[in-house]
Amino acid sequence: MATFLVLYGTGEGQTEKIATRIGDVLIDRGHGATTVDANEVSPDFAIDDFDAILVGASIHAGKHQRAVREFVTTNRDSLATKPTAFFQVSLSSADEGGEAQAAGYVEEFIEATDWHPDRIGLFGGALRYTKYGFVKRLIMKQIAKRKVTKMPEADPSGDIEITDWDEVDAFAADIAAFAEGQLGITPPTADDQAGLE
Repeated sequence: MATFLVLYGTGEGQTEKIATRIGDVLIDRGHGATTVDANEVSPDFAIDDFDAILVGASIHAGKHQRAVREFVTTNRDSLATKPTAFFQVSLSSADEGGEAQAAGYVEEFIEATDWHPDRIGLFGGALRYTKYGFVKRLIMKQIAKRKVTKMPEADPSGDIEITDWDEVDAFAADIAAFAEGQLGITPPTADDQAGLE
């Protein structure tokens, strides 16, 4: 069993939801997973207590959360010694036409932090119209019309979730398998997993 840290920054909560889902997949695979908001990390937080680290951030106005950038920059040397992954949540990732823009945000993050994660995941986020003020709601509706060609139906509140959960699950399974290989851990068998239930 490996211990995973899933650290994230979130705006309206979709990145937190994705981080939680990743943690659940890792736990279902037989590993330990701790999910932490980057804004709640204390200065004495010890990432050396974890075998592998996943870091997630969302894009707002073309930028990732400052707390996530600071965490990565501060812990860059320790991150370099472990299996790592970075996942980004944005509207650009929800549409094929926005893939280059989404990849550009990741490149800027890597350049700014000088961190080179082993795996990278790009996920569509959500439009939380119920959390926006009047002006932001209008702006986000216009952006969504331009960027998201296959808009899913809104839930009863009017919010729209664009995350492909199968992609999230596959990403979590991939980083788990990668970490198992790097750490020399035998992947749990179906019998092992049945014993955890």
